[in-house]
Amino acid sequence: MVTGHLLGVVDLVGVPESVALAREYVRRKLGAGHPALDEVTLLVSEVVTNSVVHSDSRDGGTVTLALADCQDFVHVDVVDAGGESTPQVCHDPYAEGGRGLMLVDLMSKTWSVYEDEAGRTVWFEVAYERPPSPDVRDERAHPGSL
Repeated sequence: MVTGHLLGVVDLVGVPESVALAREYVRRKLGAGHPALDEVTLLVSEVVTNSVVHSDSRDGGTVTLALADCQDFVHVDVVDAGGESTPQVCHDPYAEGGRGLMLVDLMSKTWSVYEDEAGRTVWFEVAYERPPSPDVRDERAHPGSL
């Protein structure tokens, strides 16, 4: 069983300006020293952009962002009203758009899309290693000093 800590949930308006708000929310909730900050911020930006541009939440609907830190990975849910097509990875590096989910696919530990009558959730997990606690000595660096 995975345990974690819910960092927060925020409802955003389905407009392009909310992408910057989503990035700031991630930075605030994870904190400047978090080892997955840059990766999570980038991927949230990509997925929220997809929601505010392509989903039925665009033009002022609701996009919900949820973050949880699960000790060695960050879990993110981006929920919108769904749309006509299911998000999928664009494998054409020369396409004008569609690289957001390619980044999610490359940088996340795992990800998926869940759809039902209520809408759509794109979720992903970004793995990270916690830096060792400063009060834990490394026996390899100081043999026999414990």
